[in-house]
Amino acid sequence: MRVSGAGVACAGTLLAAVLALAGCQLPGGDGRASGTTPAGSAASSGSGAVFLGAGECSSWGREFFTEVPCGSERAAARVVARHGGRSGDGPLCPPRTDFVLHVSQSRPSVDEDGDGEVPRGYACMRNLEPPHPGDPGAGGGPRTVVGDCVYGAGRGEVRETACDGSGRRAPQYRVTAAAAERDLCPPGTDLYVALGGARPVGCAVRV
Repeated sequence: MRVSGAGVACAGTLLAAVLALAGCQLPGGDGRASGTTPAGSAASSGSGAVFLGAGECSSWGREFFTEVPCGSERAAARVVARHGGRSGDGPLCPPRTDFVLHVSQSRPSVDEDGDGEVPRGYACMRNLEPPHPGDPGAGGGPRTVVGDCVYGAGRGEVRETACDGSGRRAPQYRVTAAAAERDLCPPGTDLYVALGGARPVGCAVRV
């Protein structure tokens, strides 16, 4: 089992870490925001036990990921959740997920949309050691969570950035609470951020 860099086709099963979008909205706008994640793909035979199942670990390299024992010196990230189907249709990854790996079978015998791949699921990954871009305020990860910061990106859009100012853009808002709907956000909320989950509205204030 191995993982290759994004855009490289491998026989067997491909695992691609993609940009995972988290919707954010400025007052009166309809834009979306995203946190960036590493890009890559993985290959396995596609047979036997689930490739990169929950609790398993992968290596991390410039060109290839591979499934390795978590005690191995090559282990770099752990699967914190594993789901079938497409990530856009399935459960959200846990809040502190650092990046998402999308699993698909390359060159299958049956291909419903003709793109050469069939979705097999996705793995929510957490680095074994820092940095952890999925942590609140760190400026990355596939989800926007309470504690994260964002900045205005134009046309009503906002994007996530590090709260400590170490990112490419300075933070303008911080998500301080999550609510079931906008009316339940605390007084003084300046920005509403789509978080997903049971409390999908992020309540953000200027920083």
